[in-house]
Amino acid sequence: MTTTKPMLHGLTAAALLALPALTLTPASAAPQAPAPQRMSLADAVKALPQAPESRQNHERTGATDRPDDQGCTTRAKVLIAESRTAPVIEGPCTVTSGTWYSYYDGRTVTDPRALAVSHTVPLAEAQDSGAWRWSAQRRHAYAHDLDAEAGLLAVTQESSRSKADQDPAQWLPPLADARCTYAAEWTGTKLRWGLSADRAEVTALAALAEGCGRQEVTYVQAPETPRT
Repeated sequence: MTTTKPMLHGLTAAALLALPALTLTPASAAPQAPAPQRMSLADAVKALPQAPESRQNHERTGATDRPDDQGCTTRAKVLIAESRTAPVIEGPCTVTSGTWYSYYDGRTVTDPRALAVSHTVPLAEAQDSGAWRWSAQRRHAYAHDLDAEAGLLAVTQESSRSKADQDPAQWLPPLADARCTYAAEWTGTKLRWGLSADRAEVTALAALAEGCGRQEVTYVQAPETPRT
């Protein structure tokens, strides 16, 4: 069984309507985005590269959430994108209220202070799964990945603290109906970024997939960035 969650990262419909109409010529058109990869959860789990976790240097370069030129942090952008009602924004980009659904535990929240913006695959887990080899640029791209629907999400502080840096062999959402979605988003995030999974993690994900029916994994390969 699956549960639904907002899929709103990127420009909202209202934001698109506010943009001036543009006519792109072939010379000015942006390069075509890579096609999404789609497969069943069971097949996606089999596609994960397997390797033991490697506790190398836990380099957090790029994880700092600095405001952009408009004063918006990554956290603010996620809160704005995922609010189910028009969020209230004060100053340049401070979100003070809205309506968010924390799909890990099935709670609806209106106070952003009660929310954490969480990485589906935590930074420490990513490091252990191959990100320790990455350049600072790639670590930054991962930490602030707003181009993937499942990379960052707003959940309750309680569920985020409960999850911490654990993988699906150690932690699953307390709401049972959320677990198939979570397994798909975890697996898709790892495939997007070429991250490995250890044996216990793969075993847990495969067991979940057996009970998830036609759950699908959809992801787009992350752009290449320089490696060290």
